[in-house]
Order: sequence, then C-alpha cells, then structure tokens
Amino acid sequence: MKLQKATCFALFAVLELAADPARQLAAAEIADKYGISQHHLAKVLRYLGRTGIVESARGIGGGYRFTGNSKRLTLMDVIELFEPIEPTHRRGEELRPTTDVGRALRVVLNEVDEQALATFRSITISTMLKIVSLRPWAANIRERQSSAESRRSEARHR
Repeated sequence: MKLQKATCFALFAVLELAADPARQLAAAEIADKYGISQHHLAKVLRYLGRTGIVESARGIGGGYRFTGNSKRLTLMDVIELFEPIEPTHRRGEELRPTTDVGRALRVVLNEVDEQALATFRSITISTMLKIVSLRPWAANIRERQSSAESRRSEARHR
C-alpha cells in the first residue's frame, strides 16, 4: 500500500506532536525535521486542526499541539482523513481475473490488503510512539555493521 504525500505528512506531524502533547511546534520545525514542504504541511495541519486532532495557536510562540487521544487514535483514523482506502490492486484494474491463475492471485492480493488494513486499524498513535522509542531498526543496522566488520576482518586474515 502506497500512501499519498499529505497522508505521510499527517502521520509525521501527528506522531511528532503526540510525542509531547504539552509542547507546541511550528509547522516549519516539523517540516525541517522531516525534510518536507512547509507549505504543504501547513495545509495538512490546518485540516488536522479542523478534525480536532491538533490545535493551533497563532502569534509569537504559536504553533500546533496534539489534542487527540493517542491511546484511541489509530493510524487508519489519520490515513482515512486524507485518502480513500481501497485495496491497491483494485485501483488500476491491471489484474483481470479471467483465468484460474488470475483469480488465485486476486485471492492472495485481497488477503494482503485486508492484513494491511487490519494492521493500520489496530496500531494506535501510542503504540507507534513506543515503536519509535524502541528503535527496532537500530538493531538491524548494528547487526549489518557487525557482520560487515566480521567479513572485512576475515578477508584481512586470509
């Protein structure tokens, strides 16, 4: 499943603001951190403000802060605000199930889509923040670096 830019920007902003709901951040701060368009993010934040997920304050020291419930708000709740959710393989109709193989692929792709949607529905903003704090990708990077160092060391000793 590929998400549109506005959806990704919304997820970045919601997660950034929900990490510390008492803190206000300007759109520029969030945009700079994620390397995204400040103008586009400002539109996304305004819409999130209309939905009650964030609140804005104008003037000096103004910005946005998270006002949603991070234990109840799911990734799907945010995603659905910005794009219609439909299975990826149904959008282009490039897979026409006129054969048994095509029909079998459709069954598998439907299952993959349903799993993805169920995952988005089940992961709350609070859970995402826990995943961010655990940084599971860092362990993978360390493992790869260690493995590469071992290979280099073995190569030197040959």
